[in-house]
Amino acid sequence: MSEGTSMVMESSENGTDLSQDDNGTIVEMPEDTILSQQTSVNLVPFIGQRFVSQDAAYEFYCSFAKQCGFSIRRHRTRGKDGIGRGVTRRDFTCHRGGYPQMKLSEDGKMQRNRKSSRCGCRAYMRIVKRADFNVPEWRVTAFSNIHNHELLKANEVCLLPAYCTITPDDKARICMFAKAGMSVRQMLRLMELEKGIKLGCLPFTEIDVRNLLQSFRNVNRDNDPIDLIAMCKKLKDENPNFQYDFKLDGHNRLEHIAWTYASSVQLYVSFGDAVVFDTTHRLDAYDMLLGVWVGVDNHGMTTFFGCVLLRDENIQSFSWGLKTFLGFMKGKAPQTLLTDQNMWLKEAIAIEMPETKHAFSICHIISKFSDWFSVLLGSRYDDWKSDFYRLYGLELLEEFEEEWREMIDKYGLHDNKHIISLYALRTFWALPFLRPYFFAGLTSLCQSETTTTFIQRILSAQSRLDRFVEQVAEVVEFNDRAGSKQKQPRKSQKVCLKTGSPIESHAATVLTPYAFGKLQEELLLAPQYASFVVDEGCFEVKHHTQMDGGCKVICVLCEEQISCSCHHFEFSGILCRHVLRVLSSNNCFHIPDPYLPGRWRLNSSSSINPLSNATREHSEKIQLLESLTSALIAESIETKERLDVACEQTAMVLSHIKDLPRTTHSANDIVYNCPSDLILPEVEDTDGIVQSFTMGTSHEPLTSGKLKDRRPRDGIDITRKRRHYSDSCCGHFEHDSSDCPMMEGDNLNGDALGYI
Repeated sequence: MSEGTSMVMESSENGTDLSQDDNGTIVEMPEDTILSQQTSVNLVPFIGQRFVSQDAAYEFYCSFAKQCGFSIRRHRTRGKDGIGRGVTRRDFTCHRGGYPQMKLSEDGKMQRNRKSSRCGCRAYMRIVKRADFNVPEWRVTAFSNIHNHELLKANEVCLLPAYCTITPDDKARICMFAKAGMSVRQMLRLMELEKGIKLGCLPFTEIDVRNLLQSFRNVNRDNDPIDLIAMCKKLKDENPNFQYDFKLDGHNRLEHIAWTYASSVQLYVSFGDAVVFDTTHRLDAYDMLLGVWVGVDNHGMTTFFGCVLLRDENIQSFSWGLKTFLGFMKGKAPQTLLTDQNMWLKEAIAIEMPETKHAFSICHIISKFSDWFSVLLGSRYDDWKSDFYRLYGLELLEEFEEEWREMIDKYGLHDNKHIISLYALRTFWALPFLRPYFFAGLTSLCQSETTTTFIQRILSAQSRLDRFVEQVAEVVEFNDRAGSKQKQPRKSQKVCLKTGSPIESHAATVLTPYAFGKLQEELLLAPQYASFVVDEGCFEVKHHTQMDGGCKVICVLCEEQISCSCHHFEFSGILCRHVLRVLSSNNCFHIPDPYLPGRWRLNSSSSINPLSNATREHSEKIQLLESLTSALIAESIETKERLDVACEQTAMVLSHIKDLPRTTHSANDIVYNCPSDLILPEVEDTDGIVQSFTMGTSHEPLTSGKLKDRRPRDGIDITRKRRHYSDSCCGHFEHDSSDCPMMEGDNLNGDALGYI
């Protein structure tokens, strides 16, 4: 393909520029130049083509470019990893796109004009992040294959640096040949014979092999692991809370090593209920498998729990790693563990963590679909993938089993080995089988991308094995700092209310913005469902367009017992739209405390919850203390001096409190001299009206906002104006639903009042 090749322009849904470089732009082409999709199935990019990730799109476009005679590179992005919505747009361009720019050297002089291959080529492919079938995907929104240079022939394009890659298997063969004393040319010829390809058609050259061998020589496989153990011992001496363990083989060489940091152990206490154990990467220079334990905190950010390096990939190695990790975490196993589809790891988890629900990451499974099914299904591949996504997200087991059989019949996949394997292992990946277990959102493709990005940062730190532990610590510390900065309370923080529901207003003061956003999504969908009483405390909830079926909701408010057959709360820790509809119909204006999990709250802690053990008259004082503590932490981490002063003064206060007697007072003996009003994050409804929430009872945990004293006006004690809320009433002071002046005699329910 050359300059005359057609061009598919960007779809109208994306109005961003088509600039290829900072120094040039691309002119839009008319719609009649759309590239025909009939030239080849799944080989030519086209508008609307979908990929599960950026990497999948890159690999596809890279294969297309290699066929055409050029290579590609990543160019412009929209968004930034870990901030906001993450990367939402990516451009892949021809390697000759753009123009060379002169740069200043260290002495301030212009560098000599070196020859560059860049000539302003306009060939590119743009992908934008979209959500379809409730699954994030990347879609092609623009494509151009117009080049202003000659394209290379098949025997020339393989010499481009982008295609001179050496696979892990080839690296292992080269290493073995080097140990046998073979020359580089002998290695290349032997590998050509083994692969059955023509002379000079390997995907790498003699220079690439020599560079690889040189990198192996720079690695001291005997001394570096010893230095790694020494580094761990040094960190342990500096910080006793740092933990590590290792195992030597019969030749006194390092076989396995695992470590974790003090901050990671503390985070695991609060957020170790759902964990990802990623074992899909290796440290090639040392031929060791890298395993990383990560999770997600109450703000939806990736948290690091630990690392392990394993020499072998078998049940014994994985068992050692899992057992060591449990030792670091004082024997506390996660409720759920997400891994890749590794059968040895599966067996090891069954042995070491028998009570943990093990699941396979759907992201790793989907990444193999292109190789498994694209050629087999041809033009029906995209339709099959859409059907698979729909099956994956079903709620009921019966629906999954029935529709799986229909899908097999529709696409004729009865004898396909991959389909047979997927069905045999369906309890490890299909959501209908996983919903009764808590996964904290880790099963979503969006969260999987965030986790992968974090692990890639860890992999980028592997310059030297002896410093690997320190470099990983720097990555973790950077991630923690970025997270702490985003979590700091802001004076002007606003939360947008979209329904006007008291349930929404209450949740906004309790949950983190991440968890509140998830609950708000369910609240917005709740009005589309109808609720029918089946029996006392039992309801049937179904969409207004449904004639049959629906979800069964058990709601006994006096016992704070709530459940739904969709298992959304058990799966995510957020109440579903079906339960929220029932709560509204039963005039319940607050979500009961047990269904606002501590791990999603603003002040999340897995330690003892003071509110659960304190009497109601003490709860406001405890809430005040929690808020002061949160504000103290937020202000102290700004500088080292602040942190030192805070630690010193807090230690003195704690010592003074321990010296006080433990005499228990009655409620009448306690005098509250605390600030009478706490300013919480402002909540803005859809009309732009800003509401400020004040401190209530134990149903309203405080955010880490600032405290503000208000002086009594005209001798009136402001504490008398504080409103006390009940679960099933309008919320006014000192009455409940039985004698509520707003509810009596009007026969109003939640729908008539417009709560949902």
